[in-house]
This record gives sequence, structure tokens and C-alpha cells, in this order.
Amino acid sequence: MSVRVQIIKNCMSQFTKEYYELSPIKLGCEVRGIDLNTENRPEVIEQIKQDVTKHRLLVFKDQGVIAGDRHVEISKWFGKLESTFYKHPKSPHPDVFRVSNDQYEGCTGVGRTGWHIDGSFQDAPFSYALYHMVNIPQKGATTFAPLADIVANLPARKKEEWERLWMVSDRRTGPIHPLIYNHPITKHKVLCFHLGMTSGFIYDYGKKDERMATKEEYRRILKDINEEFIKDNGAIQYVHNWSFGDFIISDNLAVAHEATPETQLPRTEVGLRVLHRTTIAGTVAPRKL
Repeated sequence: MSVRVQIIKNCMSQFTKEYYELSPIKLGCEVRGIDLNTENRPEVIEQIKQDVTKHRLLVFKDQGVIAGDRHVEISKWFGKLESTFYKHPKSPHPDVFRVSNDQYEGCTGVGRTGWHIDGSFQDAPFSYALYHMVNIPQKGATTFAPLADIVANLPARKKEEWERLWMVSDRRTGPIHPLIYNHPITKHKVLCFHLGMTSGFIYDYGKKDERMATKEEYRRILKDINEEFIKDNGAIQYVHNWSFGDFIISDNLAVAHEATPETQLPRTEVGLRVLHRTTIAGTVAPRKL
């Protein structure tokens, strides 16, 4: 049984009736019957944290507009916020990354450098990401994919090679992380990667036969990783088309993402797009068990 099938079965059997209802989607669950603008009960917060770990992606529906300060309050349920991005003048809070298709409304050109997790350039990548679309364009989805499923279904040749690979961040003083490692909570094998922010790969890092991948190998490895996300017409992907009131909490270490090409279309063509995102500091550096 695949990891995704098991997660969906768990989601279908999970009804926290006293708190909220979960309904399975292709990746994770939709959540209804809760108001994130006012919810502060410790037992509900703990249930949400458990459900994010279990289902990897929670899409809270019908939340209206969540203000920047409240977005930050919700984020703190999961740990310390870490903000490494450009602070746009119109951001509602210093820890809220404001993204848009209008440079005067938010940071533009975001999310189109390839599949990735956030914070791969950190010693410990971000543990969670929380998203809220405060102004919805006519087009412009966010696409997610489950990392454990991708690793579990790798062809034998790729898996053998990827187990030997370590990614080198594009930051000069950035860390070196294993490409495949164990999720710090679930222990599932996942990926630490960013197709647009990796300067190289090392085979057998720290071992006697350690060597840097050649330029040709580097380009081929990036292509191989991308292929696992797009093969079979992107069957592994969950494309989230935003609706008013959607608020997403993602286990950043379990779910990769990429903005669709339509997110870059100008405001004059698809209307104004404004996305708010926060990221939670990681606490454990990627490592193999």
C-alpha cells in the first residue's frame, strides 16, 4: 500500500466531531467547521498539529480574510517563525511574506524556480509553511506533491543513486544536506532539495570515496528529480485552485510545492493576486537514520 493511499484512508476515518471535520483530497484533507480567526483552545490546537503531521497538508475552508497579525498567531502554534525573505512595504507583518503579480502589492516572480521545499539553504529547513490567499486572481494555482510517495516509488537505479547524493546550497556559506533523509517526526524517507537553489551535488559525502558531481551529472540529476514530479502527466501532483477563505497549513518537510505558470500573469490579465505566507524554523538538520 502506498503512503498516499494509507494517508487518505486515515483521513477518511478521522472525524474530530467536537472540533472540526476532515474530508480527504488528493493530498491531505480539507477542514471545515472551525474558525481560525477565533480558535485558541489548546486541545484544538494540539489536534490540528497532530493532523498536519498525519495528513501533511490541511486546507481550511471558509475562513474569510485572516489578518496578518492573526496569521502570525496561528503560525506560532507550530514553533518560532523564521523570516528570511524580502520585507515588502505592504506586508501586514514583518514575518509575513507578501507575494503578488503586482510589484507594488507584493514580491513578484516567486515560486517559479522549480520544485522545492522552503529553507533548504538553512542548517534545518523550515518545518511548516502556512499560506493564505487574500486576493484571488482568475488564474494562479499552487501545486503540491508528497515527498514520501516519490521516494517510495523511485526506480531502483534512481533510488540507489539518490541515497548517495548530498545537495549543496547555492548560498556561499550554506549547508550540505542529504538528498534523501528521514523526516524528523514520521521517519518516512523524504527529500531535502530545491531545483532552483542548488549549486551542486556530492556523492558519498563524508566517506572515503566522496566526490563532487560533474556539471553533466549535476544537470542530469536536477532533470531526474524534476521528472519524478511531472511524469505520468503530473499524476503525483495536487493542484490547489484557490477559493476565497482558503488557509493552508503544510508540513514543509513532507510536501514539496511549486507555483503554476499562471501565477506570473499580469494583474491586467487575471486580476490581482496577493498571497501571504509564513514559515516556521526547523529544529532538526536533515539526517539519515
